[in-house]
Amino acid sequence: MGLFDFFKKKPVEDIVEIEVLYPSSWENGMPPVKVVVVEVLQPTPGKAVDIILPIRNTTETETETETETETETETETETENASQKLDSGLSKTKKTWSERWNAFMANFRSVDEDFFDDLEETLIGADVGAQTAIQITEELRDEVKLQNAKSKQEVSAVIVDKLVSLYRSQGIDEDASMHFAPQGPTVILLVGVNGVGKTTTIGKLSAYYKNAGKKVVLAAADTFRAGATEQLVAWGERNGVPVVTGTAKADPASVVFDGVKTAIDTQADILFVDTAGRLQNNVNLMQELAKMKRIITRELPNEPQEVLLALDATTGQNAVQQAKLFKDSTDVTGIILTKLDGTAKGGIILPIRNELHLPVKWVGLGENVTDIQPFEANDFAKSLFGSLLTE
Repeated sequence: MGLFDFFKKKPVEDIVEIEVLYPSSWENGMPPVKVVVVEVLQPTPGKAVDIILPIRNTTETETETETETETETETETETENASQKLDSGLSKTKKTWSERWNAFMANFRSVDEDFFDDLEETLIGADVGAQTAIQITEELRDEVKLQNAKSKQEVSAVIVDKLVSLYRSQGIDEDASMHFAPQGPTVILLVGVNGVGKTTTIGKLSAYYKNAGKKVVLAAADTFRAGATEQLVAWGERNGVPVVTGTAKADPASVVFDGVKTAIDTQADILFVDTAGRLQNNVNLMQELAKMKRIITRELPNEPQEVLLALDATTGQNAVQQAKLFKDSTDVTGIILTKLDGTAKGGIILPIRNELHLPVKWVGLGENVTDIQPFEANDFAKSLFGSLLTE
């Protein structure tokens, strides 16, 4: 006997009328009236039965769905926050670019030699470097003619598009990723002159990777600068990361040796080494860096995986000169551009990538421990030139 046999039905002549409703227009200001007659089924007294329905275990599914949703939301939020931080950090640079660009285009009359001379000066003034400015200007001569751009808006669009294209093209074969050892600790050296923010950057990176689940050790090998060791120890205590230190004026290489041994013995994932930063053309400094690398290689043949050069973005073209000298003396694998939020000279990333062919791997965007993020070329170009593209 079926379930519905227990229900009492009305006589056959009681027909259920069902009408499908469609949208109707109002007439004379009154809404259309539609009536639907339905049959209400009532259970027969004394014939009720217990119905046991299968219970669907939704707890696990709901938990998984909630977790997936939370993960997606967190990822979107992190991406959004990173983009917002980059926009905020580049605010001074963007303002300078916009002001210089608007002033340049305000004097636009026609595309002639004077126009390209002024363009070259504008680009140099925006810290893209003389070599890069000349290259861009020369390429734009043909580009403007090719596209037959004549109006101010057309010329501006062609030039800015070219800037974006040139900037992005530098990163096509560029390896901006961080490299890690397949097994054992990864050693990362930070080099650069005093005052660029090496120690602070190590503190930020150690927090970044610890939060990512890595076991981190720090080595305070800058034994010559007063307060350098204490500063790194403070960062270690703040982040809950061990710091290997030596005595004042001790041989930096001995601290590096102890740091490597500690990283191996404690099975650490990453060892960050803070190095001395006296004048970049000091022969002794370069010899010390070479000695450190020999000691590291003796204990870990495939290390260091990274030698990151910290550059202060506020110094503009001086940072480019520092990069050239360090590149000639050490095996620099990438750049960390610090203090980007405090300068209008963020354009130095262009000559760094165009002239030196060194990848920018990290950018510092503030004083907080979380104010550092991996460098993304497309995001940077979009943030820096975006307002000019829409004007």
